[in-house]
Amino acid sequence: MKIINTGIAAFGMSGQVFHAPFISTDSHFKLSKIVERSKELSKVHYPDATIVRSYEEMLNDTDLELIVVNTPDSTHYEYTRMALEAGKNVIVEKPFTTTIAQGEELIALAKKKGLMLSVYQNRRWDADFQTVQSIINQQLLGRLVEFESTFARYRNFIKPDTWKETGMFGGGLTYNLGSHLIDQAIQLFGMPKAIYANIGTIRTNGEVDDYFLINFIEPASTPELKVTLKASYLMREAEPRFTLHGTLGSYIKYGVDKQEAALLAGEMPNQPHWGEESPEEWGLLHTELDGKEIREKYPSIPGHYAGFYENIYEHLRLNKPLKTDAKGVLDVIKVIEACYESQEKRQVISL
Repeated sequence: MKIINTGIAAFGMSGQVFHAPFISTDSHFKLSKIVERSKELSKVHYPDATIVRSYEEMLNDTDLELIVVNTPDSTHYEYTRMALEAGKNVIVEKPFTTTIAQGEELIALAKKKGLMLSVYQNRRWDADFQTVQSIINQQLLGRLVEFESTFARYRNFIKPDTWKETGMFGGGLTYNLGSHLIDQAIQLFGMPKAIYANIGTIRTNGEVDDYFLINFIEPASTPELKVTLKASYLMREAEPRFTLHGTLGSYIKYGVDKQEAALLAGEMPNQPHWGEESPEEWGLLHTELDGKEIREKYPSIPGHYAGFYENIYEHLRLNKPLKTDAKGVLDVIKVIEACYESQEKRQVISL
């Protein structure tokens, strides 16, 4: 089948770590163009890709079928709109947009043009999340009563000259990591009827939110379930990544998916045993099976970020459903807007 010629809008951390390695190792794609406004960093690993100096220059390439919008948060709406108007299919980094209205406009434009619009919610393919999903689907804990999902970070200073820290082009922990935790919770339990959120800036001289605690109230699939999502930049000693409690038992998982660290270290996703965790890293399952109590390490499903791009290919070439369709991911922005409203009003916000 015809290869999918792809362009990346930026070659910062996102381009280097989350996109170029997967595009370049998937035979259905060709990494054709990369926007680098002044540097030529991509030449080291991707010498066959053409460097262009502006986003507009990349959009003018009629051979490009797919554009990855991985620029700062505040540019997502404008750059995605430009790509759609140029007739390109689009993958946009999370957060999808800053507002619901922007997201709805882009979804309508993509539909009008007959183009794909996908949001890069790669953490649906985290090892721990896939494992949690499997445990819930198998009802290994009985009726689930409590679910906690936490991203622990520790940086007790403000990183200089970084838009994610200044808020100049977006940023803030709720839009950044919150986009992942909220998306995962929606994937598991559906939209909540209401939201209560505590969002704050807890580091000295911080300019954007670096702490949040979000409660899903009456999630669609399990209204009685207590869902808590949390992230903070002042957690030197990490809390569990996932904590699940049910009528039969519990599952506790520490640590984070290994794929990002491996990519940052320069490893490529086509190597053997990619995304696998060692038994020491597996979560603890303490429950009952067939009336017998068990308390043991539960094998993690290997992480597989390549699954995101595999689905993009399947959708564009085989007409299979798009798992990360922007229309579905817009619910994440709805929840984030409700979180900020909840913090401002200090009350529960109905959805």
